[in-house]
Amino acid sequence: MSQKPLTYADAGVSIAAGNALVKTIAPLAKSTARPGANAELGGFGGFFDLKAAGYDDPLLVAANDGVGTKLKLAIDAGRHEGVGIDLVAMCVNDLVVQGAEPLFFLDYYATGKLDNDVAAAVVASIADGCRQAGCALIGGETAEMPGMYGEGDYDLAGFCVGAVDRAKALTGQSVRPGDVLLGLASSGVHSNGFSLVRRLIEVNSWKLDRPALFDADRLLADHLLEPTRIYVKSLLPLVRDGSIQALAHITGGGLLENIPRVLPEGAHAVVDADAWDLPRLFAFLQAGGSIDPGELARTFNCGIGMVAIVRAEDSDRVAQALSEAGETVHRIGVIEAGDSGCTVKGSAGTWSARETWSAIHHG
Repeated sequence: MSQKPLTYADAGVSIAAGNALVKTIAPLAKSTARPGANAELGGFGGFFDLKAAGYDDPLLVAANDGVGTKLKLAIDAGRHEGVGIDLVAMCVNDLVVQGAEPLFFLDYYATGKLDNDVAAAVVASIADGCRQAGCALIGGETAEMPGMYGEGDYDLAGFCVGAVDRAKALTGQSVRPGDVLLGLASSGVHSNGFSLVRRLIEVNSWKLDRPALFDADRLLADHLLEPTRIYVKSLLPLVRDGSIQALAHITGGGLLENIPRVLPEGAHAVVDADAWDLPRLFAFLQAGGSIDPGELARTFNCGIGMVAIVRAEDSDRVAQALSEAGETVHRIGVIEAGDSGCTVKGSAGTWSARETWSAIHHG
C-alpha cells in the first residue's frame, strides 16, 4: 500500500500562513523607518547605515531581552496588543542607560501553530514600541514549531542595537558622593516580577476580568498588563548635553540591585522610600502576599522605572526638563561615600511598615 506523499503542512507548519503574515506586517515595519534604515522586510538580513544616522565615531551597544512570564498572563487574558511594547522597552531602556540611541530592532516570535491574527497584533505592538523609541524594525523571525508549545502559547525575544558617540557614553565612573537620584515614574509593574504576580493571583483567586479592588474604573488585567514605559526620547537630549552622570533601568532585582550596577567603587546610593507614594497597584500586590518592604524593593520597581543620577546643582534643571518631556519625576535619594551598593529605607507607615525599616544590597 503506497503512502500518501507528506507535505510540510501535514507536519503542522503552514508556509502559506507564514507568507501571509509577512505581507501583513511589512507595512508595520515600514512605519518605523528612520535615517539609516529603510525598514523593508523580506530579505535575509537588514541593513543599517550609521553614516546616514549621523554618527562619526560611534560605539555600538547591543541588548536582548524577553517579556518574561508577563507573556503567559497576557496569553491567558487574550491581551496581545501591549506585549510588543514591553519587548521593545526592555531592550531600548537598557541601551539608553549606556547613553546609546536605539537604532534598529529585530524580534523572534515562536509558536506551536501560527495564528496570524495574534501574531499580527503582537508585531503591531512591537512596531508601536519601535516608534516610541525612535528605532527601526528591520527584521525578525517567525517560527512555527509543532509540539514545542502548548495550544495558544507563544514566546517572544527581542534584539536591539544602538549607538553612542564615544565621548558621550555613560559608564557611571563620573558618579560621586553628593549626586542626586531622580526617579522617573513607571507605568506599572513593567515586565519583571510576574512569577510572583502570577503566584499572588493564584493564592488570592484574583479575577483578571473584574475591576481592580483599588480602582473600580479599570480591570485588574488593565493594571497588570499596562505596557512598560519607554524613556528613550525623554532622556537622550539630557544624556547628549552631559546633564546625566548615570542611569539605572529598574528591572529584575528592583531598586536595590539595579542602581549599584552603575556605581563606581566608593559610591553608595541611599533611596528614601518616603519621597514618593507607593502606587496603589504595588500596595495591592504587597497586601496580597504580606510582602516585606525590603522584598518589595528587590522584586518590583515600586513605581520608579528609571533612575537618573545627576549633579546636585543640575537636579532642578534636569527634573524640569524631564517633566516637560512628559515624565513624572521624584527626587528619591542621594549618593553617599561608602561601599558600592544601595540602601532603601523608609519610615514607619511607609510601604505598610510598622516601624522604621531599611534594606541594603552591596554591589
